[in-house]
Amino acid sequence: MKQMTATGQTVDEAVQSALSDLHTTKDRVDIVVIDEGKKGIFGIFGSRLAVVKVTMKVDPIEEARNFLINVCKQMDINVTIETNVEGKHVFFNLASDKVGYIIGKRGQTLNALQNITQLVLNRHSEQFMIVTLDAENYRKRREESLVLLANRLANKAVKEKKEISLEPMPSNERRIIHSTLADNTKVKTYSVGMDPNRYLVIAPK
Repeated sequence: MKQMTATGQTVDEAVQSALSDLHTTKDRVDIVVIDEGKKGIFGIFGSRLAVVKVTMKVDPIEEARNFLINVCKQMDINVTIETNVEGKHVFFNLASDKVGYIIGKRGQTLNALQNITQLVLNRHSEQFMIVTLDAENYRKRREESLVLLANRLANKAVKEKKEISLEPMPSNERRIIHSTLADNTKVKTYSVGMDPNRYLVIAPK
């Protein structure tokens, strides 16, 4: 967080001096007047400069976005990011010619980036916010594949009359499978273990 203390003949002069040094505008800072100063006799004797403390305001969403850009740069990946905000939910959609590296095996890299980005965002935010990170509509494609997987394994569990354990997956993906099979009267689903190794089981009723 950038901040500085500045002085001037008046409060306005001190503020303008700080804004110039910070290369910013008044609407992007918080200003605290430490001393309003004093003109003194004839503007000379007993005069005292005005003192202000100017602090740059932090935009948590912009901080999170910049974090993503910097992480991708370190991975030698250039990205463009589309941002949408709905209440406490922030959606970042990444586009790149190396999108496969961003997604990783079964979305593992994307999920890890999402978790870290949410930590960065909430470190700067005054209220808790939820981040969803996507890369060229991967989340939608992944959801469709999980629905197909859930139905296929449910049929297999019923046919073979045995429980089927899936590989560990994040909570949002487990929820998709739970939701897909919620109305299936022939199977039940439950989760086992602790994150990040928590996995889902499909069992015949």
